[in-house]
Amino acid sequence: MSDSFIRRFLFAGLDIRGAIVHLGEAWRQMQAGRAYPPPVAGLLGETAAVTALVAGQLKQPGRLTLQLRGDGPIQLLVMDCNEQLQMRGMARSHPAVSPAPAPELLGAGQGGQLLLSLDLPTARQPYQSIVPMSGESIAAFFEHYLEQSEQQPSRLFAAANPRAAACLFLQKMPAADARDADGWQRISQLAATVKSDELLKLDAEALLTRLFHEDMAEHGLCLYEARPVCYHCPEDWDKIRDIIRSLGRGNAESILAEHGEIVIRDDICNRAYRFSPDDVAALFAGSTGQALH
Repeated sequence: MSDSFIRRFLFAGLDIRGAIVHLGEAWRQMQAGRAYPPPVAGLLGETAAVTALVAGQLKQPGRLTLQLRGDGPIQLLVMDCNEQLQMRGMARSHPAVSPAPAPELLGAGQGGQLLLSLDLPTARQPYQSIVPMSGESIAAFFEHYLEQSEQQPSRLFAAANPRAAACLFLQKMPAADARDADGWQRISQLAATVKSDELLKLDAEALLTRLFHEDMAEHGLCLYEARPVCYHCPEDWDKIRDIIRSLGRGNAESILAEHGEIVIRDDICNRAYRFSPDDVAALFAGSTGQALH
């Protein structure tokens, strides 16, 4: 099984559902060549895990984008993921970032915002939701958002290190109190005992058993098949060629005269596309040219 996955579960006897996300290789690929300061990588990894969680609920083709924007040392965390759980993301921050609470790093108290955008092929324009960052951690920001958007009490716990990123999600369903009046409070309290190392290192079965073994035995737990998550940031030369064509030959040649080449950066994929004068000439002559690759 892939070491990057989402696994959903259900306490059928309690009407409480949940999910575990673990990102291994997908998270390591996302960091490659970035040299993020540890506080930046930590918050980005937690955001990546939560993004996979939310995107895992897409029931039709589409792309989910989550952005955390503020005026703190970390100006931007952005993640996007499609219904196939192919994801990519990046952070933008000051060169040196010291450890501090997430709200301080992101400038949550100075107008920082959480933006969710859902782009569906069937919709005329993307659905967008903007809310303040409310809470003391990435998990708290998204826990607040999920409670507001889904109108059900939720709990979310997230962790990240250089090797992995993970989160645990729980949600109280409408019949929970009728099934067990203390069930939600008990499961929530047990989940709150989870340690970061357990989230990052234990497999789903071991983690759930560690946290909820008595309730699993008494009320039953349905653990569903894992869905793989992958990092996906392929080259898109056609898109970049279209960008240069849209500049027009005159503007493109002016850039060449000043810089000797045209360089277009794809920040989210950490890639630079370079076009020499011969590449550009071939492009406007209607030929893709072998040099473009």
